[in-house]
Amino acid sequence: MEHKPTMPASPLMLPKKPSGLKRFAIKLVEQRVLVLMSVPFLVWLFIFKYMPLWGWTIAFQDYKPARSFGEQTWAGFEHFKFLFQDERFIRVLRNTLAMSGINLVLGFVTAITLALLLNEVRKVAFKRIVQTVSYLPHFISWVVAASIIQTTLSPDGIINQLLLWMGFVEKGEEILFLGIPEQFWNIFGASSVWKDVGWNTIVYLAAMTMIDPAQYEAAEMDGAGRIKRMWYVTLPGIKPVIIVLLIMNIGYLLESGFEPQYLLGNGMNVDFSENLDIFVLKYGIAQGNYSLSIAAGMFKTIISFILLFAANNLAKRMGESRLF
Repeated sequence: MEHKPTMPASPLMLPKKPSGLKRFAIKLVEQRVLVLMSVPFLVWLFIFKYMPLWGWTIAFQDYKPARSFGEQTWAGFEHFKFLFQDERFIRVLRNTLAMSGINLVLGFVTAITLALLLNEVRKVAFKRIVQTVSYLPHFISWVVAASIIQTTLSPDGIINQLLLWMGFVEKGEEILFLGIPEQFWNIFGASSVWKDVGWNTIVYLAAMTMIDPAQYEAAEMDGAGRIKRMWYVTLPGIKPVIIVLLIMNIGYLLESGFEPQYLLGNGMNVDFSENLDIFVLKYGIAQGNYSLSIAAGMFKTIISFILLFAANNLAKRMGESRLF
């Protein structure tokens, strides 16, 4: 019996795909359990993250705490103009960007390097000891960590004792490291690495466990040594994680911290230790100039959003992994 070839269905006869809104509604119903589980978090997010944005109106007022909203005097953009014309603000903005950049570069390089080295360790006991020792400083508060750093860098601390023993300084000529303004950024970078390098390796070590072992076996059969396996197998395998974390950290470039700068800073290094958060505390909240502090915080938030979206868009254009 001869079979006649069937004609392809006409485009008009094919079922139409649901629109974007309808597709979203279908997905919402399918995942209703997950949606219900996320409701408490969304409520918390709205109350503590979005409702306080109403306070941004203070940046455009000469805010007085004793007055109601209708009684406040509106100042427009005067506080923003003052910020950008103030030499102190320009100085703390420079310090914030410099310390964030140092922390970003050193944090990524040291964490990835340590993760690569730990991934190559075959003795489990030694690997666990190194991981434990490198993790411990993360759980020390910055108050305790700053005390340790100050003691270490003091004129009678271990660093000066080593310099005396090696003959780099003479007795009575010990170096007061925290009294040298230009050295504060280096001290901050080294302190941040010491405190967080072990903790930052966790996500990279977790990403390395997802790499197919067959890739290492194939590279080894091709004659690749450990260095080449790290370069051509491990690093490409964790590249998406590195890029996503890099995008997130770029969004925090104006968040260089508060505690280390506040605790390690002093009158001698203030020109290099003050950042935006300390500026807000010292010249805004402490002096009762709440409008100025809100304006500075608003500036930081807006720039952080711009940096985050710019970094994400750049990764998208380059065909790399991205946040959204």
